[in-house]
Amino acid sequence: MRRLTTAGALVFGCAAALSVPAATGQAPVSGSGEGPIRSFHVQGTVWMLVGPESNAAVSIGDDGVLVVDTMTEPLAGALLAEIRRLAGSKPIRNIVNTHFHPDHTGGNAAITEAGESIVAGNFAAQVGQDASGQATVYAHENVLVRMGKLEPPPPFVALPTNTFFTESKDFFFNGEPVQLLHQTAGHTDGDVIVFFRRSDVIVAGDVYNSVTFPVVRTGEGGGLRGVVDALNRIIEITVPKEKQEGGTYVIPGHGRLADEADVVEYRDMNTIVRDRLQDAIDKGMTLAQVRAARLVRDYEGRYGAASGAWTTDQFVAAAYESLSTPAARAGQNR
Repeated sequence: MRRLTTAGALVFGCAAALSVPAATGQAPVSGSGEGPIRSFHVQGTVWMLVGPESNAAVSIGDDGVLVVDTMTEPLAGALLAEIRRLAGSKPIRNIVNTHFHPDHTGGNAAITEAGESIVAGNFAAQVGQDASGQATVYAHENVLVRMGKLEPPPPFVALPTNTFFTESKDFFFNGEPVQLLHQTAGHTDGDVIVFFRRSDVIVAGDVYNSVTFPVVRTGEGGGLRGVVDALNRIIEITVPKEKQEGGTYVIPGHGRLADEADVVEYRDMNTIVRDRLQDAIDKGMTLAQVRAARLVRDYEGRYGAASGAWTTDQFVAAAYESLSTPAARAGQNR
């Protein structure tokens, strides 16, 4: 696929998303043009919501609304307003958090309180009005553990209410299977990929970030090898359309809408970088020597940064640390 500039890529991604008719038969809504959040119909029931710091997604259908990630707390009002604009009076039933960071979970409390669980029978009397008047929050159990350790701690209503510890969890919503696939030791230790099977859309969270080198949080269970594993899993699921364009669409945690070819390009870069760094580590090179060797210099123009929230030096240091552990060495042939 031809490589695009950041601005051109965003336009391309938005145009690709808008070219697909809405599942309801109505004309796609391209975004309100007001406020900090824009929305674009991807395909099927799924919409991509683009904020100034991160992306989110919603599935809208007969069962109501499922929200994947809730952006930051200051954006919660704008996010809710955009969801209401798209979904009308349809209730917000579920939230899925792809990991625990506040740029993806900050709006949990506001969106949860605006939601409505499906509760009936004797159980309705047991949970009471407060619980039935809230959306259910799905996440891996490591997300709940790490959110509980944040300072200041988030409000109780922002915490996940339905967690799992296995490799995957699935449920049926808006006429399609929704799979939550846990990715071990990637961006963090609680990452999940959300796969809307009938719509053929993946919401990747921060295991796929199309604008920078991967953000590897080693202190939170992350690792470069796990990022590569997660990208390979996405590629296993995606099926491209003619000439490798379209087909399964992938919504990254940050950046433009992608298809399989985009993820392959990012996976290949990370695989090459992983192997270069692992070879340097095996040869006994220190972190200072690795930095001086500039082993990622051919990718710095596309993914690197000298300043900002995630610099090239920070990535190299985190990747070096994650590949230097005994566990990483044991799995280096994976």
